[in-house]
Amino acid sequence: MEMMSVYSAVLVALVSVCYYNSLECGFVFDDMSAIVENKDLRPHVPISNLFWNDFWGTPMKHEKSHKSYRPLCVLTFRWNYAVNELDPIGYHLVNMILHAVTCIMFMIMCNIFMKEFTSFLAAVMFAVHPIHTEAVTGIVGRAESLSSIFLLAAFVTYIKSTGYRKPINWPLLFSTVSLVTIAMLCKEQGITVIGICCVYEVFVAQRSSGQELLDIVKSLVKGKPQIPDWLRTSISRAGFLVSGTLMLLFARIKVMGAQLPVFTKFDNPASVAPFPARQLTFNYLLPLNFWLLLFPSELCCDWTMGTIPLIESIFDYRNIFTVIFYSSMVLFAKYTLCGQNKRIRAVIISISFMVLPFIPASNLFFPVGFVVAERILYTPSMGFSMLVAIGFEIISSKKAYKGITWCLMLVLLTTHSIKTFYRTADWKSEYTIFQAALKVNDRNAKLFNNVGHALEKVPDYAQALTYFQKAVSVQPDDIGAHINILFIYLQCTA
Repeated sequence: MEMMSVYSAVLVALVSVCYYNSLECGFVFDDMSAIVENKDLRPHVPISNLFWNDFWGTPMKHEKSHKSYRPLCVLTFRWNYAVNELDPIGYHLVNMILHAVTCIMFMIMCNIFMKEFTSFLAAVMFAVHPIHTEAVTGIVGRAESLSSIFLLAAFVTYIKSTGYRKPINWPLLFSTVSLVTIAMLCKEQGITVIGICCVYEVFVAQRSSGQELLDIVKSLVKGKPQIPDWLRTSISRAGFLVSGTLMLLFARIKVMGAQLPVFTKFDNPASVAPFPARQLTFNYLLPLNFWLLLFPSELCCDWTMGTIPLIESIFDYRNIFTVIFYSSMVLFAKYTLCGQNKRIRAVIISISFMVLPFIPASNLFFPVGFVVAERILYTPSMGFSMLVAIGFEIISSKKAYKGITWCLMLVLLTTHSIKTFYRTADWKSEYTIFQAALKVNDRNAKLFNNVGHALEKVPDYAQALTYFQKAVSVQPDDIGAHINILFIYLQCTA
C-alpha cells in the first residue's frame, strides 16, 4: 500500500508536467460551442435544462441536435462558470486533476490483475500517452475522463460483487448499476462497462475456458442441457446488468425523442457512401485507430471531410491493414480462450477495455459525427496500456533481453512525455491548433476555413482569403468556403 501511494504521487507529478502548458490555453474548436456559446452554463438558466438539452445546449428533441446527452459533464462546466465564468484556466485545471484521478484509479484496477509495478507502468503509459492531449487539453474532453472514472469505479465494484462460484451480492450489484448510470450521464460510452463486467464474470471470475463453454453449448443444442449451478448464478448476475443496460438505453432513446442524429457527408463522408466503400472504409478505421495508439506521431484535431479518402475498391492497398488487424484479433482471442493463468486473465481484461468502449464510436453499427476522433480513444487506450505493460513484464523477465527492454521502455515513455508536452501547446489558440492540424492533414477544407476564421478575428483579411481559397480548391462543393470568400471581398470593399 505504501508503494501504491508513492506511485500515485509520481502519476500526479507526471500529469502536472506533461499538461502544465494547458493552463495557458484558451477555448478552442468544440470548446466554443460547448462552453462559450452554451447558455446552459449561465446561472440564470434553470439547471433542469441540462437534463433536456444535449452537450451543446440544443434541445435533445430538436432536429439539429447531435444527441450527445452528457448532463453531468455539463454540470461540471456550469460549476466552473460559477467560479471563474469564461476564464479558461479553471476549466483546464479541473481537466488536469480529473486525468490524474483517472490514472490513479486505472492503476488500482490494473493491480487486481497484475503485479504492482506492472500496474504502475501501465498507468504511466496511460498518463503520458500523446493521444490524450485532445481529451485533457480540449475542455470538452472532460466527458472522457469523467466517464472513465465512474466506468472504472463500476468495474471495480462489480469485481467485489462476484467471485469464483460465489453467490450474488445484491447491494454491490445495485451499486454497480448506479455507477454505470452516472458514467453514462457523463458520456454515452460509459455504458460499455457492462460488457466488460460480463467478460470478467465468465472468463475471469468463473475461470471458464472456451472448451467448457463450448461443451455447455453442445449440451443445449442436443436438448440435454447441462448447466452447472455456478453458471446459473453468473447468468442471473449478468442478466441483472443487461436488464439495467436495456432500461438505461430505453431511457436514453426516450430523451432523444426516438431519433438518430443527422450528419452530413462533410462530417463523415463514408456514412453516405454506397456499398462497398462504406463498409471497407469503416472497417479500415479500426486498424487506423490502433495505429494512432501504437505510433501517435501525426495527431490532428479534426479528421472530418477528406482526411481519410474513401476505400472504394477491394483492391485498395489499405484493405491489407484491415485484414492484418482482424487476423491479429482472432489470434488474440484464441490465445486468451485456451489458457487460464493470471496473465492470460489480464490480457482478456485489457482486450475488453480496448475493444468494448470503442464500439459506439466505431461506425460499424451506426454512423457517428466524425471519421476519427482522438479523444474517444481515451478509455480504449487503457487496454492498450495494459497490453504494453504485460508485454514488458514478459520480455524483461528474460535476462538476455532485460537491459534492452528497460532502455526501450524508458525511451518510449520519455518520447511520449515530450510529445504530449509540446502537443498540449498546440491548443493555445484556434490559430495554433488548426495550423498544427494542417501540418498533418492538408486534405480537410474545414481546417483551412477555421484558420481563415482565426485570421479574420485579427483581422488579417488578405491571409484569411488565401486560406478560404485553399479550402475551395480542396473541397469545391464546400458552400461555406465560397460564402467565406464572398464575405472577405465585402469586408475589403466596405
